[in-house]
Amino acid sequence: MRYLPLLLAAMLSLAGCQTVPEKADTTSPVASIPSARPAPEPAVPVPPTATPPANPTASVIMDWLKPARWNDLTGWKSDDLTAAWPVFLQSCRTLQRQSAWQEACTAGGKLANPDSDTLRAFFQQRFKVYQMQQPDGGVEGLITGYYEPLLHGSRELTPKYRYPLYAPPDDLLVVDLSSLYPELKNLRLRGRLDGNKVIPYFTRSEIESGKAPVQGKEIAWVDDPVELFFLQVQGSGRIQMEDGSMIRVGYADQNGYPYKSIGKWLVDHGEMTLDKASMEGIKDWARKNPDRLPELLAANQSYVFFRELPNQNGGPLGALGVPLTPERSIAVDPRALPLGAPVWLATTLPNSTDPLDRLVLAQDTGGAIRGNVRADYFWGFGDEAGKQAGAMKQKGRMWLLLPNGYPLTTGK
Repeated sequence: MRYLPLLLAAMLSLAGCQTVPEKADTTSPVASIPSARPAPEPAVPVPPTATPPANPTASVIMDWLKPARWNDLTGWKSDDLTAAWPVFLQSCRTLQRQSAWQEACTAGGKLANPDSDTLRAFFQQRFKVYQMQQPDGGVEGLITGYYEPLLHGSRELTPKYRYPLYAPPDDLLVVDLSSLYPELKNLRLRGRLDGNKVIPYFTRSEIESGKAPVQGKEIAWVDDPVELFFLQVQGSGRIQMEDGSMIRVGYADQNGYPYKSIGKWLVDHGEMTLDKASMEGIKDWARKNPDRLPELLAANQSYVFFRELPNQNGGPLGALGVPLTPERSIAVDPRALPLGAPVWLATTLPNSTDPLDRLVLAQDTGGAIRGNVRADYFWGFGDEAGKQAGAMKQKGRMWLLLPNGYPLTTGK
């Protein structure tokens, strides 16, 4: 291990190092763009990087959890738990592999058409509830939103459809050192070979200008470069073809550069005010300034490559490996709470003080979703979901529900 500091220094000096798939930094005051879905690595149906750890305590730090009472959960007695119940059972498809969850998931699977009162009794009898806390003891955090966009495209390059979605190029290297250095398990390097040296991969502008060997890797072409950019931010979406057919695409890989907010770039360059730096504001600026669009998009050097997904019903696959459910699935920091777990979310509707208190399931992750009291709320598919997601930047509180006897650790 004496070489580890040198190795880390070398890796961190490589501009193309990235620990997670692309995700908008929604903690930025100018990043009110709906944040990206933390899409899984290219494996179907359950991505290996998304599988919950064999030791369920590895993701939970006892210091972050404050034992609470069910009466502490704002709105607990009024939520329609039947809407969350199928989502919980979906989580159990993965969670039941872990001994800590087997009893609760097995018992839940035996309930036949339970009503909300039955489900409240189920959780109160078989689970303990913990309030999530910040390192300083605070209980409020940031709640943002994301969605699955709809684009219009073609399998062929045409004058109308001329902006390609690429599958990962053959020269993109992904270096995973976790087998040698377990402490680097969340670090993967992206790069390419130049002779016998690994150098950073091509930037967004270099890829779009034809410097990267991506010819032949086109999945489809779409009609709007701005919508394509936001598809990369979200990490997954649907493309409607001219013949009416639909394909689904999801994250496959990334060029290794961290996400940079183009909303921040517009504000910093005096192109718009902070209150206008939303997804709709950026789209409006792009329509009025088509000649400057390449300059704007190049400000974010990160570039996402896609894979075509099975065209199944339901939402996109989250990091847990199950389809996301609109308004009942969230993305979280898996270092703070285990993927798949039920979470009580107490926040407000976008740009509103109207309460949004409900049971949700932690079925996704994301590069910008970092912290104990931090969640990205999945709004669903299409333009209306996008409007809600783009407007959501609320304060909120979170309570974690864990089965009785779930082993906790201080992580020390």
